[in-house]
Amino acid sequence: MNNLLKTSIMSSLLIIVLPFLQWKLMDLLTLFLMPFAWLIVYGSFIVIFILSIIRLFKKKDWKPLGIQMLAIVLWILIPFNQIVIEMDFKRNESKRNEVITKVNDGTFVPNVSYNPSLIHLPKEYKHLSNGGGDIVIEKQGNDYAVLFFTFRGILDNFSGIVYSPNDRKPTHSFGENFIEIKKLDDNWYFVASN
Repeated sequence: MNNLLKTSIMSSLLIIVLPFLQWKLMDLLTLFLMPFAWLIVYGSFIVIFILSIIRLFKKKDWKPLGIQMLAIVLWILIPFNQIVIEMDFKRNESKRNEVITKVNDGTFVPNVSYNPSLIHLPKEYKHLSNGGGDIVIEKQGNDYAVLFFTFRGILDNFSGIVYSPNDRKPTHSFGENFIEIKKLDDNWYFVASN
């Protein structure tokens, strides 16, 4: 196996795997460093793609280009964000329900001095909300709506999983008009603001 074929396989795998890991990487690296990861992964893919085209014409070796074309097709067709969100929701649903119960029974109360709607989760629940382990609560009737961040952007750009106690679509919750709302299950929605 030649080196271009090996690097073609590796770069193709990276552009397929990166979308599955990008939310966790963004939480780890921050929004400011993540573009460098994207530049390395996608930049190397483009360079190898160009080298694969050159190899096709010079040596009639179509394998590296074929692998990269397959990766491009998969990258276009696979709804990575939807898969990641649904996996995160299913994997953490029971723990998030525990948090909802603790918020509604008063065990978890706002504990961040500068925001009366913010709860910094204890260590055992911190992984449920990206960007520091904070959740946002909003009183709705007798219960609370709760926002768990999947991406906690800069200023008011964020996305997350919302528990809506009355199973109402959270169109104007948490002081935001959401640009994307998708129902995940009874009382649970994925939301994104811009």
